[in-house]
Amino acid sequence: MKKHFNHFIFAGALLLTSNHARAEKHFVQDDFAIGLWVAPPATKDYYQDLAAANFNLVIGGNADLSKKFGLHTVAAVSGPMDQWPQNSAVWGYMLVDEPGAGGFPDLAKQCEEIRRTKPGAFGYINLLPNYAPASALGTSNYDTYIAQFITTVKPEVLSMDSYPLMRPDGDSRANYRENLEQFRQHSAAAGIPFWNYFYAMPFNDHLDPTEAQIRWQIYTSIGFGAKGVMYFCYFTPGKGAKGAGEFPKGGAIITAEGLKTRHYDEARRINAELKNLGPTLMKLTGTGAVLVNVKTNVSFPEGRAVRKLSNIPGDPPVDCLVGSFQQPDGSKAVLLLNDSYSQTAWLTVDFAVDASQVMEVSKADGKARPVVDDSPELKGLQLSFGAGDGRLFLLPKGK
Repeated sequence: MKKHFNHFIFAGALLLTSNHARAEKHFVQDDFAIGLWVAPPATKDYYQDLAAANFNLVIGGNADLSKKFGLHTVAAVSGPMDQWPQNSAVWGYMLVDEPGAGGFPDLAKQCEEIRRTKPGAFGYINLLPNYAPASALGTSNYDTYIAQFITTVKPEVLSMDSYPLMRPDGDSRANYRENLEQFRQHSAAAGIPFWNYFYAMPFNDHLDPTEAQIRWQIYTSIGFGAKGVMYFCYFTPGKGAKGAGEFPKGGAIITAEGLKTRHYDEARRINAELKNLGPTLMKLTGTGAVLVNVKTNVSFPEGRAVRKLSNIPGDPPVDCLVGSFQQPDGSKAVLLLNDSYSQTAWLTVDFAVDASQVMEVSKADGKARPVVDDSPELKGLQLSFGAGDGRLFLLPKGK
């Protein structure tokens, strides 16, 4: 399991008094979170670049610069709590990364004190992935680890990091999907959103990802209902940084010397789509996702947004992730994802209603428009997908 180089530790004594009984204002997420690990140095130019790349959340960020450039932040903190930054940009405060269950009681006290003294903000804690050993979890299994965290800490947001291996000689993406499904179930039961980190740079045995592999990780997370996706890493840790030995190639979105890599423009393109999809995604409730291998006709149970999927004759089989959602009025929505990050895919899609009633949420402007047939000369509704790409569809009210 990968160990992070940076562990934020809560500092300062907590004095719990009779003020305990005061009403607490809890954090409520209002924007789809597009965030990052390893914030850049706190300068105007670096934060201007963050905003220009369509990020909207800086984990461990500077509160004043975040506010100046219209960003949210989970602020890096130290010292007494009454000296922690507090402005309209601050969603919360970074407490600890990847704690074991033994630390949950103390974290619960810290989070409670933040709610009491910083109304509307929350204590941010990022959890271990499902491939962490039991000795790190501090519980017998991963589900117990998440459940115990929720019961003890009562968090406003669930967050974890999970980095799938995507190599010619190794593929652990099934485990990534499993981790997302575990978080989806627990977040749904607790009624809170979940976020996850994915990797955007080479480290250890993880190769430098392509844009399609970054896109695959993000849209897979969305397919399972994530309300936030976090790039690991934004700024490359330099020599002398704790854990920097994991990154001999460098190659994050920004180099340790402060230069943009190819990942900067990749992130800017993808994040622009996420900002446009975000308002709709925040209204949807994920109800599950399933990976299907589409050879000829694949049928779905009654009550799903999609009745059948088919690949075009002559094309190779297509692995497609079908992410199911419920809209606020109870009607259905679905995200279809090309599970391949190395080839494009064309699918014949039979929705549960006539195609003329189906709307697609545009990545270009976020507006819902009638779905367009990508190959009108072929029978049925044809939809095309880039490598690792997803598309979001809405069914009409009552369907």
